[in-house]
Amino acid sequence: MANAPTKPTTPVNKESSSASGLFASLTIPICLIVTTLIFIFVLGDPSHFKGGDKTAFPVDIFGTVYSGGVIVPVIMAFLLMVIVFSIERFVVIGKASGTGSVDAFVRKIQSQLNAGNIQAASAECDKQKGSVANVIKSALKKYAEMEAEPNLDVDQKTLAIQKDIEEATALEMPMLEQNLTIIATLVSIGTLTGLLGTVVGMIKAFSSLAVSGVPNQIELSSHISEALINTAFGISTSALSIVMYNVFTSKIDKLTYAIDEAGFSIVQTFAASHKNANR
Repeated sequence: MANAPTKPTTPVNKESSSASGLFASLTIPICLIVTTLIFIFVLGDPSHFKGGDKTAFPVDIFGTVYSGGVIVPVIMAFLLMVIVFSIERFVVIGKASGTGSVDAFVRKIQSQLNAGNIQAASAECDKQKGSVANVIKSALKKYAEMEAEPNLDVDQKTLAIQKDIEEATALEMPMLEQNLTIIATLVSIGTLTGLLGTVVGMIKAFSSLAVSGVPNQIELSSHISEALINTAFGISTSALSIVMYNVFTSKIDKLTYAIDEAGFSIVQTFAASHKNANR
């Protein structure tokens, strides 16, 4: 009986989970293809190099980035992934928050509960929409069911409402946390790939010195540029990933706290009203 209110939301969450998984599966290869094409046809255009020769000294920032070597498009793809997944998470978490302020919504729910107006509280959920409202509406439905349940005592009814809130929350929260693992992974991968490019560039620089015996300034500067460009892209990717990951976890924590706060109010209101009625 406690599971009944949460059943309608299950297909929606499974559909959202499937869509999010498909989005991630498509985004990763598309980002790699896009950045590879940019690297070859935009950054590698002969106009960015002296005399139109790609092996010559670059004359602008595009040519300088191209001189970073084949690892550059990979790190560029990581950076593009962070941007795309961040936009996607902003949209998803924004929808989960609902149409208005979550804090204001929770205050309205608490006010309606204190007044004993469950129907008005449910109507606020319909106006708000989103994951928080879905969980609270599910709890309010269970609240109404428990009021009409003659075979359970107050403690059992209160426990049933609390369990319903936990089940509804467990259905909603995974949708918010999807793809965050990708952003978190890019924190490390961005740095390590940038470091790999740095090492490759320095190996080439020292190899050119060992072969010629006499420093070739153009070749040496090209290899050093390769090392530093990869370092810069790697650090930029990791820094952006860290910032976005912390932003999203903070937003999710705020939504979780709002659900806990409203759920606690529902449980306490039910327990207080029915214990007073039994006296």
